Amino acid sequence: MNGNVKPPKSRREPSLLERAANIYDFQSYMRGAAPEPVSTAQAPDRHADERQPEAWTPPPAVPVDRTPPAAMPPREAPSFEAMPDDEDVPILSGIPAEFLASPEDDVFLASEYNPGLSDVATVDRAMLAENGMIVPGAPIGPLAEEFRLVKRQLIITSQRLVAGGDGDKARVVLVCSARPQDGKTFCSVNLALSLAAERDTEVLLVDADVAKPDVLGRLGLVEGPGLLDALMDTSIDVESLVMRTDVPHLSVLPCGTRTASDTELLASARTRHVLQRLLSANPRRLVIFDSPPALAASPASVLAMLAGQVMMVVRADRTPESEVTAAVELLDACEHIQLVLNSVAFVPGSRRFGYYGAYGNGKDAMK
Repeated sequence: MNGNVKPPKSRREPSLLERAANIYDFQSYMRGAAPEPVSTAQAPDRHADERQPEAWTPPPAVPVDRTPPAAMPPREAPSFEAMPDDEDVPILSGIPAEFLASPEDDVFLASEYNPGLSDVATVDRAMLAENGMIVPGAPIGPLAEEFRLVKRQLIITSQRLVAGGDGDKARVVLVCSARPQDGKTFCSVNLALSLAAERDTEVLLVDADVAKPDVLGRLGLVEGPGLLDALMDTSIDVESLVMRTDVPHLSVLPCGTRTASDTELLASARTRHVLQRLLSANPRRLVIFDSPPALAASPASVLAMLAGQVMMVVRADRTPESEVTAAVELLDACEHIQLVLNSVAFVPGSRRFGYYGAYGNGKDAMK
């Protein structure tokens, strides 16, 4: 035997890819045509090498077509009408009725009263804490207890208005002060946060301090279009400008684009229409207006005509009685004015809240 002759290599089983290449026409598939199986008569016998001594010879290489495949037309999802009647297609009618949502379910209430619920603004709780305000979700402290007492008086007055047949005004509260720096916005934000903790109330805090809007800044939110924009442009739906927050039951409406004719806008019939839209959008909504100080700007007296009650913030040891009296007279359009004493030093055992004698035309107050 010639020593230069190499022994024949051991026979091997054809690979899966090699067997598939002889069964399917991959070139036709790449051109968009459905794969056509080759006749089984042409397929290699898997056990032929066990019966024949010759080594298995691979099939000749198929030339590869380098032409890019033609673009296949996009497939359209068939509609239910186009499907045959006997097609087993899941449809809503196949869902048991007890598992279908009804208008009484929370999901319907959320979609009806809170459209775009996923688009919510995040209240800066760290900023609230730094400014000594109520922090949603935090343990109840003295400030939260103070506003629990304040809001309870407002809720009682609101219930009286409802019983008297004035349901719309019962859901509108105006927070005001006589002069700047009395803590008006501080109280309106804390009041809104406290009322939002109520189970049956949705709170909308409206920044109506058209001279110096600061409600959104106190909450760490970004200013945007708001009340004045809806008053100037009748094509704007004011409800679309309401900003929902991540505090449950709390929404805010920015002041909007400032204008020199703010008092005239607030005194127009458009304001009543906008307010009615806000009230009808959610029957559980309570609207709180943070207005300018009564003695510093005129819009407060105009907004008092729309509110069922006014919460006037009086700063302890700072606001003179004469200014309180003058402010109450300017807000005379509202029948229920209640005074809240702000920045008062706590004296153990003292009576801090409660009604005292009539103030003017049946006006009442808290202290």
